[in-house]
Amino acid sequence: MTTWTLAPEPVESPDATRLRREYYAEVASRYWKRPATSREVDEGLAGDGAELLVPPAGQFVVGRYGGEAAACGGVLLLDTDADTDAHTAELTRVYLRPTFRGRKGAGLLLEFLEEEARALGARRMVLNTRLDLIEARSLYVRYGYAEIPAYCTGPYVEICYGKDLRPAE
Repeated sequence: MTTWTLAPEPVESPDATRLRREYYAEVASRYWKRPATSREVDEGLAGDGAELLVPPAGQFVVGRYGGEAAACGGVLLLDTDADTDAHTAELTRVYLRPTFRGRKGAGLLLEFLEEEARALGARRMVLNTRLDLIEARSLYVRYGYAEIPAYCTGPYVEICYGKDLRPAE
């Protein structure tokens, strides 16, 4: 039986780089309603902040299905509550290669990234996305994320979600 394995991996590894390029190409192509060029992908990834996705401020994860790189995502600590020393983390660059969708990997990836965020001290997870990324928005809601007021600004920030990562009492 083929299974998923998930593990932290440097954003500059060959598999992580390939997945990040595919992620950007897909979301840019959907936004522009045409295929993104290789140059546009290069420009989009240049200075995108992915280098911040390393402990102690963040983490990048690659998911493999049957040993093949199939998914990725990251978490980045944003702030600390001075009273509780608990952090808010941002969920970012969540991507599953199309041929691996529908195999339960998205949920496993989200759960793994939430655990990584908790290990970094996060007690809350936030994310931003675009309205046209309907599949992603459905996934987040299915896993307990609720719409929240915007916590950041940017040209592609159209809706924000948040989730409490603390265990239920």
